[in-house]
Amino acid sequence: MGTLLHFRKLYFDAFDDCKPEILVYLLKGYSLFCALMLIMALYAFIYRAFTGFEF
Repeated sequence: MGTLLHFRKLYFDAFDDCKPEILVYLLKGYSLFCALMLIMALYAFIYRAFTGFEF
């Protein structure tokens, strides 16, 4: 749990002094998009590994 809190602190500290507010929203949206793509890729890999598909 401590690791997640550390990542949360790093995430919020990264945007503290970023001044064009629109840039903050774009970067936060992009980081969420990247996290979603990473989760989808990991899910697809695990699904293929456990269902016996050929790579």
